[in-house]
Amino acid sequence: MAKKKVAKSKSETLDFSKYVRWFWMLFAGGILAVVLIFLLASWGVLGEMPDHTRLENPETNLATEIISSDGVTLGKFYFDDNRTPVGYDDLPKNLVDALVATEDVRYYDHSGIDGRGTLRAISTLGKGGGASTISQQLAKNLFTKQVSSNIIERLSQKVREWIIAIRLERQYTKEEIIAQYLNIYDFGNNGDGIRSAARIYFGKEPMDLDYKESAMLVGMLKNSSLYNPRRNPVGVKNRRNVVLSQMMKYEFITEQIKDSLQKTELDLNYTPESHREGIATYFREYLKGFMKEWTNKESNRKPDGSKYDIYNDGLKVFTTIDSRMQKHAEDAVALHMPRLQAEFDHQSKRNKTAPFLELDQSEIKKLMNDGMKRGERWRILKAQGKSEKEIRASFEKPTEMEIFKWVDGKPAYIDTIMKPIDSMRYYKSFLRPGMMSMDPLTGHVKAWVGGMNYRHFQYDMVKQGKRQVGSTFKPFVYATAIDQLQVSPCDSFPRTPITIEANKYGNPEPWTVKNVDAVYTGKQTLKDALASSTNTVTARLMNEIGPQPVVEMAKKLGITSEILPVPAIALGTADISVYEMVAAYSTFANKGVYNKPVMVTRIEDKNGTVLYQFAPESKDVLSEEVAYVAVNLMEGVTQAGSGRRLRHTGVDKYNAAYREVVTGYPYELKNPIAGKTGTTQNQSDGWFMGMVPNLVTGVWVGAEDRAVHFSSTTYGQGASMALPIWGLYMKACYADKSLDVSDGNFEKPSNLKIDINCEARDEGDLGSNEDPDGNVDFDF
Repeated sequence: MAKKKVAKSKSETLDFSKYVRWFWMLFAGGILAVVLIFLLASWGVLGEMPDHTRLENPETNLATEIISSDGVTLGKFYFDDNRTPVGYDDLPKNLVDALVATEDVRYYDHSGIDGRGTLRAISTLGKGGGASTISQQLAKNLFTKQVSSNIIERLSQKVREWIIAIRLERQYTKEEIIAQYLNIYDFGNNGDGIRSAARIYFGKEPMDLDYKESAMLVGMLKNSSLYNPRRNPVGVKNRRNVVLSQMMKYEFITEQIKDSLQKTELDLNYTPESHREGIATYFREYLKGFMKEWTNKESNRKPDGSKYDIYNDGLKVFTTIDSRMQKHAEDAVALHMPRLQAEFDHQSKRNKTAPFLELDQSEIKKLMNDGMKRGERWRILKAQGKSEKEIRASFEKPTEMEIFKWVDGKPAYIDTIMKPIDSMRYYKSFLRPGMMSMDPLTGHVKAWVGGMNYRHFQYDMVKQGKRQVGSTFKPFVYATAIDQLQVSPCDSFPRTPITIEANKYGNPEPWTVKNVDAVYTGKQTLKDALASSTNTVTARLMNEIGPQPVVEMAKKLGITSEILPVPAIALGTADISVYEMVAAYSTFANKGVYNKPVMVTRIEDKNGTVLYQFAPESKDVLSEEVAYVAVNLMEGVTQAGSGRRLRHTGVDKYNAAYREVVTGYPYELKNPIAGKTGTTQNQSDGWFMGMVPNLVTGVWVGAEDRAVHFSSTTYGQGASMALPIWGLYMKACYADKSLDVSDGNFEKPSNLKIDINCEARDEGDLGSNEDPDGNVDFDF
């Protein structure tokens, strides 16, 4: 019996050892299988894996950033990704704390994979929370794609993420990984990356984010589509509060701070970053064309010979625009234009052919027909192969659309149903501005306002648009006369009518010049004549010097538009842009030296390598003496002429159109100002060109069509349409103590020989072709 028991015991031992062998074989096989899976994944068998070069330079689309002269981001160029990366040092500590507390509390203790978190996720089948570390999430966003719910594919992706996360940890510091992760994430609403998100949702740079703002953005990392603060503010607030609780749990903030912050609202400052919104929209559109032209040049290619992509290559464009002055300019436009428009609309109620004046129905039909053919709708439908009959029919079909409207002095966007042909006529009723401001000493353009609302009025009236300049052309005639004839501002000329005979200077017919005020008695000094914009005196100068020298002078001053060498140009018949006029006037302020306008100072690639550095272009046009005398003449315009309202405080008046009491002329500018107003035939265009020693600014106001205008010069002259914008802008610039806009005298040449010390003028004999006071109720 004993032998049998011993034999049985040995048999049982042999059977148990078999299971042990199987266990170790399976265990070893499992380990080998895991190792093999990781090897296969690292070799790319389970899906593409990034090599060392891609890990070092991840492929991400970076927007081109437009930077002002005072270091503010004006906007960006991008297609899909509005991304501008920032470094770890540009992130606030509260943001990093919120990220670590919520997404990966053991972030600084692991090397890419959180073992404890992984085991917890496996044991709870993911119900206890995921196990993805910040490094793994970065790996997924950079190098892998979200796959279907198929468990095999999902496990394959997870393995690749683990391997990439470990490689990322070897390649980068912990701080660099955090920065990359926040830079790559899409926060929605064009908020690609933390910098765009901070600017869009809170209107500030990442470093300026406070605790609750950082908590909201970190909360969005869970799912920015679900936790979108514009669509789901309640859910976003709840998620933000979870982040704050995590921060308290891991002792990044106190319970007291957590409780107080959880009671607050999101307090968004939604500032969308799109091509049609934000600051300097018209300038940015001009800059887009400049950049495309620059990238097309062979000399501006990448080292590999390919062209730079302004939408994806992360270029930095440093501009001359000053964000403070740009805002003052846009604010001036936004304050004046709705008031001017309200008066125009009020007057149009009595006009049966509104908004057109002095046109019959056949002329209006032709004008609208021409407008249709120039429009975007016609171009698009034509490209689609539609016949002209079909295109015209589409203009008569009521369509859902958004229209622009001034409401209580502010822009509003109204959803409505309207025929496209009716919307065309509606938009033709709007008066539009163009404005540019430039430092004459450097040529740097400081402000550029091509219109009042780029979303609905996209034609740029700074450089694209060209309109008759009216009396603002007269200083070119006077400067030519001073240069050629050495006339003095004190020289007197008769105000009597003048006729320049036929065939003289190529004039086909006799040209008789009249004064708008019909005053032809007595004489005027040149200074008085320019101040009152007396046409007959300007025509007499033209008769003395001829049109060709005036055209040549204008061309030397930087006017590139065509100017016919006929006597009528003395009164401003030429179509010229605001851009050209500001550059030309700047030559007077810069002692006769023309500086070509500069908008871009340099361009850098994403690594900070300088790709372009501007070279100034300047030339001597006038002697310092002639330039100074021309400036002295134009100072008379603001001392006693159509620009003198800049000196007044005005009185409160009731404006029936705008139905409120407003203050007249609250500029109170005491410093030396040289300038010239301009008004074209039928009051279609209003201009004001204004100068101080280190800033020249031009303003134009008018409608799309010259047939849309005020019925009289009371409101339709440059002193009423354009000058108020200049006055508001300059007053804001002077009030801004961070700016250095001159309020001193224009520098007098040491060798001045031309007499400028004229006797006191008899203002009763001044006369005017542009009412100096205007009696305008609403004007600022």
